[in-house]
Amino acid sequence: MSAVTLERPAVTLADLTAFVWAEADLLDRLAYKDWLKLWSADGLYIVPVERGVTDHANAVNVLYDDAEMREMRVKRLLSGFSMSSAPPARTVRTVSRFVETARSETSVDLRAAQVIVEYKYERHRVLAADVDYRIALSADGLKLARKVVTLINCDDPLHGIGYLL
Repeated sequence: MSAVTLERPAVTLADLTAFVWAEADLLDRLAYKDWLKLWSADGLYIVPVERGVTDHANAVNVLYDDAEMREMRVKRLLSGFSMSSAPPARTVRTVSRFVETARSETSVDLRAAQVIVEYKYERHRVLAADVDYRIALSADGLKLARKVVTLINCDDPLHGIGYLL
């Protein structure tokens, strides 16, 4: 009897879109501990201060979080001791315009648009961004390997965003 090798079905754009939408839902519900589980161990969460940067490690960023920094950020957001997150803002985010930009055996790169509506202190604020994702294709399913959120006004002051983009 010969062994049968079962190939994993190809990940579709619909699968990737559903994954990103699930991430957005977790963030809107402030389910940060569950959000942390979406990440690969070596994943990077980056919010740059200028457009067009490709070498984020050697540039100035609002955020450049590895696993340890993501954990510390979530702990601070959930503790109630972060000035910018007390009280927490209510957010609704929409992620759309998904474009696959690269694919390998181990990951898929996507580009998308994101709009976040924030409600806090009886006022609304709208933030828009281009988001670049690298989604790892692992034995454990899809994982965020990199997320770069470039706000359309990234060169303006952020005025205390107390949540994750």
